[in-house]
Amino acid sequence: MESAGIPRRDPTAGERERAAEAAEVVRAGWTPADPGPLGLGAFALTTFVLSMFNADLVSKTGEPVVLGLALAYGGLAQLLAGMWEFRTGNTFGAVAFSSFGAFWLSFWALVTFFAPQIPEAHAGDAIGLYLIAWGIFTAYMFVASLRTTAAVALVFGLLTVTFFLLGIGDSGAHENITKAGGWFGLATAAAAWYASFAGVANSTFGRTVLPVRPLNE
Repeated sequence: MESAGIPRRDPTAGERERAAEAAEVVRAGWTPADPGPLGLGAFALTTFVLSMFNADLVSKTGEPVVLGLALAYGGLAQLLAGMWEFRTGNTFGAVAFSSFGAFWLSFWALVTFFAPQIPEAHAGDAIGLYLIAWGIFTAYMFVASLRTTAAVALVFGLLTVTFFLLGIGDSGAHENITKAGGWFGLATAAAAWYASFAGVANSTFGRTVLPVRPLNE
């Protein structure tokens, strides 16, 4: 009869408490997978397609195909990669991917809504200014990239040249300079694809499959 007054202990209570504590630790210490390969891949593919038109390797009548990529992949996917880089504490990656995601979104909006409103006589100067301003931003990000990896620094170095060539080409209606910018854009896309591929492959295989050469050591 005395045992009836003793509360019966749930034998699974301790196990549930330990599971809850473990789940809390996981939630508190959650870190996303490396968003860098996504951001680099989104930038590379969109840049490649646009650069094919800038280099005059395909007919410019098909150029609107870039807009879907600029909105969905180069824009939104890269912007998300930048937001996740904030979560990982990577200031360089957060600024780079967020900014270039916004660049592609602004490019989509410019071509879709605003470019037709620019008087034809001033369109070249306006677009040239837009591209050169992005070149200035990319130039100082290139300086910062010299403490990341050689692969990423190469991307930013080539991209800086690309923006300035395209900006000068548009400002002065120099078709050959614009074509040169297209070729540099293709080189930029190749470098960004390599860096993206290296990030995915090295993470998946758990070892260095494709070297990126860290510059901060």
